[in-house]
Amino acid sequence: MGETIKMTEVFGSNVFNDEVMRERLPKKIYLDLKRTIQEGEELNRETAEVVANTMKDWAVEHGATHYTHWFQPLTGVTAEKHDSFICAPNAEGKVIMEFSGKELIKGEPDASSFPSGGLRSTFEARGYTSWDCTSPAFLKEDASGVVLCIPTAFCSYTGEALDKKTPLLRSIEALEIQSLRLLRALGNTTSKRVIPSVGAEQEYFLVDRQKFLQRKDLIYAGRTLFGAMPPKGQELDDHYFGTIRERVGAFMRDVNLELWKMGVPAKTQHNEVAPGQHELAPIYAEANLAVDQNQITMETLKRVAARHGMACLLHEKPFNGINGSGKHNNWSLTTDDGINLLDPGKTPHENIQFLLVLTCILKAVDDHADILRASASCTGNDYRLGLQEAPPAIISVFLGQQLGDVLKQLVDTGTATHSIKGGKLMTGVRTLPAFSKDATDRNRTSPFAFTGNKFEFRMVGSSDSIACANTVLNTIVAEAFCEAADALEQSEDVGLTCHHLIKKYAAEHQRIVFNGNAYSQEWVEEAARRGLPNLPSLVDAEPALVQPEAVAMFERFHVFSQSELAARAEVKLEGYAKTVNIEARTMLDMAGKQIMPVVIRYTSRLADSINWVGQACPEADVSVQKELLVEASAALVAMRKAMGELRTLTEEAYAIEDIMQRARFCHDRVVPAMDALRAPADRLEMMVDKELWPFPSYGDLIFEV
Repeated sequence: MGETIKMTEVFGSNVFNDEVMRERLPKKIYLDLKRTIQEGEELNRETAEVVANTMKDWAVEHGATHYTHWFQPLTGVTAEKHDSFICAPNAEGKVIMEFSGKELIKGEPDASSFPSGGLRSTFEARGYTSWDCTSPAFLKEDASGVVLCIPTAFCSYTGEALDKKTPLLRSIEALEIQSLRLLRALGNTTSKRVIPSVGAEQEYFLVDRQKFLQRKDLIYAGRTLFGAMPPKGQELDDHYFGTIRERVGAFMRDVNLELWKMGVPAKTQHNEVAPGQHELAPIYAEANLAVDQNQITMETLKRVAARHGMACLLHEKPFNGINGSGKHNNWSLTTDDGINLLDPGKTPHENIQFLLVLTCILKAVDDHADILRASASCTGNDYRLGLQEAPPAIISVFLGQQLGDVLKQLVDTGTATHSIKGGKLMTGVRTLPAFSKDATDRNRTSPFAFTGNKFEFRMVGSSDSIACANTVLNTIVAEAFCEAADALEQSEDVGLTCHHLIKKYAAEHQRIVFNGNAYSQEWVEEAARRGLPNLPSLVDAEPALVQPEAVAMFERFHVFSQSELAARAEVKLEGYAKTVNIEARTMLDMAGKQIMPVVIRYTSRLADSINWVGQACPEADVSVQKELLVEASAALVAMRKAMGELRTLTEEAYAIEDIMQRARFCHDRVVPAMDALRAPADRLEMMVDKELWPFPSYGDLIFEV
């Protein structure tokens, strides 16, 4: 048995959190810093110096030798440059440990070496990291030792955001301002803050590391580019919520311990639908902190997996034919005095504040479905969305029976007079207690589903940062709240105006509400009749970011400038083209250097066998061997032809200068050519001797962990 974990002692032990600050900082400094965190007051130099020195002392006591400004560039992963606390040696040759307020507040990494979408030229290297004091510093323990990680924003010399945190912070501020305006107009004079809270469910696969290292596609692309389905997949649904294997359980235990130390409230763990697939879900946190914690979670999953002789796959579709991985983004709005703006109460038809907030969100999602879809676009998600395992690429909102009925009343009669009740759940077994059930079921096919007191945005990819989705969600809701607040503030009869807005938004935006099966072809056709955008790929979705309406909205609320939006669209499209190029080249490498030589060896053995049997025993029936030889040779020819076509298309794509055209070419021409190469290779895997096949099969990867 492993060592007993005392969670209350472990949790947050590696975080420079409020408790540590209150204990270690002088009272005045502590209060100054809290005002900066809670009210946005500017941090003065004296406070920064004291905080920096105290943070350094605390970190060194915990074994830290280095610190880093931990930031989130447009690569989608985090970045860090480690500096030791060592200052110049003194006269006695002893080193002095120092960490100044300036070093805490500002860093200067090379901005030209990160994706910028044209915001920085390659000869313009200066960029700045700036301390985000609203997200606590933490200690990361790994093979390099203990490092003090200071969450920071990352901006260019000219002030543009080069990261995912800065726009998120801007969007949080915009949403808070407009939410408070709305609440004030409705008579709330006590709430001082409105904070978006987020809980991100993280799905992932685990495979044996030695098998992982035998597959170039997993190493270079993070997903399998070849692979035939094993006899058993997920047909029996026996992996979902099944007993966790010991090796995986040991991994999960260490992941939890690492995350709890860093203050990440990891709560739920279980087997997911596909063999080898698992999920980790935390308790909700403020959006900015939740984004940071999800990045920490992804890093920790990979690091701890390696420690246990496994590899963690965060790709959205690492294996064809079985479920891919997503990241459900649970989003809600809560005031500083504990009011959940998305709590309908027991009688939602009477909850005017809730109905206004709800219909404003319907308006936001309907008006900006295209950019909300784009916020969840990443290359891997193209292989997952809409495949009976994830929501379709068409944005719709699930409200459920109770709220759907309230909305229908508002649309049909202009007022809502009742709410459907949940009733009792009766099992028919006397010894099982009857209990109250919710007023509606859930819908796993909906991209944007109301789930009791929050919305669950189910489209985000498992490898992607949740910052983009929450930045967009915060901003579009801020815009809807702003419009409603404008109307209420100018009204002489707030109650009447509020009722009018609820009815208006419900009627004008009911097309976005869909409670049925979003996987069905009927819904695709119905969505087209409703005029809802269907953007199946990143290449289709990303241009929405630079449409005039989107630019105007983001600039109005100071979340993105036009150049920042254009940069992000370019980075996404360029990343898509580069990813497809890497995958295509990996396929050509594997097909040419691994698969074809093995198949040639196999067919040669078959031919030798046919000749030998024919000479040794002319009357023997070798028809099976001949059929296998013909079939394998035909597949080999098809592979060779597909390789030539893929190589040509890859070279053509690389020569296209316009990034949108290159990405479109990769999507329309290169990806289908990759599929054409994969098909005969996967057929051959089912024919060639297991001992000859050059890399582990799907069965080896997903069942042998």
